[in-house]
Amino acid sequence: MNKIVMAEPVVVVHGGAWAIPEELWKDSIDGVKDAARQGYTVLEAGKSAVDAAEAAIVCLEDCPTFNAGTGSVLTFDEQVEMDAMIMDGTQMKGGAVCAIHNILNPIKVARLVMDKTPHVMLVGEGANTFAAAHGIPQLDPDSLITSYARQELAEYKKYSSTVYHLFNKTDQSKASGHDTVGCAVVDKDGHTACATSTGGITAKMPGRVGDSPVVGAGGYADDQVGAVSTTGHGEAILKICLAHHITSLMTNGQNVKSSIQRGLAYMESRVKGFGGAVAVSCKGEVGKHFSTPRMPWAYVQAGKLHYGIHPGQHIIEDLQQQK
Repeated sequence: MNKIVMAEPVVVVHGGAWAIPEELWKDSIDGVKDAARQGYTVLEAGKSAVDAAEAAIVCLEDCPTFNAGTGSVLTFDEQVEMDAMIMDGTQMKGGAVCAIHNILNPIKVARLVMDKTPHVMLVGEGANTFAAAHGIPQLDPDSLITSYARQELAEYKKYSSTVYHLFNKTDQSKASGHDTVGCAVVDKDGHTACATSTGGITAKMPGRVGDSPVVGAGGYADDQVGAVSTTGHGEAILKICLAHHITSLMTNGQNVKSSIQRGLAYMESRVKGFGGAVAVSCKGEVGKHFSTPRMPWAYVQAGKLHYGIHPGQHIIEDLQQQK
């Protein structure tokens, strides 16, 4: 008989690791706080870790502050191409979509791929056709484009290669660029889930896909270990399979925060990439870390809301006192 693992339930989210400008700090913090609360409310209602992860990401995709869903950045040819993944650590099932167009919540389509098909990933027109067949409405393309996304594209079109402009500077930790959202969850029984969603990199080549929708790179969940969602330079994260790398360190006895720190250090030393991650263990231990200037994050656990955006910042609010 399998041993029953009891955990302290937690929903932890991030809003992307990058050089977030000051004018976005408040909205970014408010957005991740809302998403963490929304995900935790789903857990409290007795739903699954996967349900909670999906709900948290929907909240982030609906917020134009973040580079996912509504706030997605533009490709070089001024289109929105979004990627998303979700993973159930109980059954080791995953679902993902890549380069999907005109969808408000790509994470919902990724969940359908996981639940309704024998596949893990659908891309491009195939993903859009699948979404339509399952009742997901197609939107006017302009409805997903924010003024901030247009301004970023105009700036980055001055450069011949956005990826190298963003991440191949002398001090790459100060690289700018809108980034990914993600979530990691564990419920009271130790069941885990993760989810990650993004609009990619401003001025990326049409069809470019980074780490976010790739199981083991953009996210990973395994009830025997925990769950991780990553953010940062997608090409670097892909090369070292950062999410799986972090869970492997956790498997080998490292605590959650140390595993993230070591994973990011390895990525920097091997492929000169920067980023961040949030993670939970199957027992409810929480970790978050980033090697960029800022990363908005938040989590709810045991009646308290934790959040921050700057290195070393950790603010705690008592949710019971707010009722």
